[in-house]
Amino acid sequence: MEYIHTDKAPQAIGPYSQAIKAGDFLYASGQIPINPEDGEIEATTIADQADRVCRNIGEILHAAGTDFDHVVKTTCFLDEMSDFAAFNAVYEKYFTSKPARSCVAVQQLPRNVLCEVEVIAYLK
Repeated sequence: MEYIHTDKAPQAIGPYSQAIKAGDFLYASGQIPINPEDGEIEATTIADQADRVCRNIGEILHAAGTDFDHVVKTTCFLDEMSDFAAFNAVYEKYFTSKPARSCVAVQQLPRNVLCEVEVIAYLK
């Protein structure tokens, strides 16, 4: 098992790791739209927040030596299911390999953000 850490993605805001390599897989913690440079949430729209989330995921994937094409599963959490189409418009630009996915609306996300995404990637 190997812990993955990069300063180019937000630091964990709780007792967890950005990601862990275990065997042939990378398990990345859920990412919210925090700007890693200042720890702030600057984006206010679902599209802008989804873009920041995906860029944060990209940095973690890169730190682990992989990329979006090797993501096999995502779990997406939305504050409002009415944001589904706008979220998908951003998501599909990054996850072009179309990994398996779950997407649910939840009552509330950390720091009152509009979306959170976690990924599992194959490393071989």
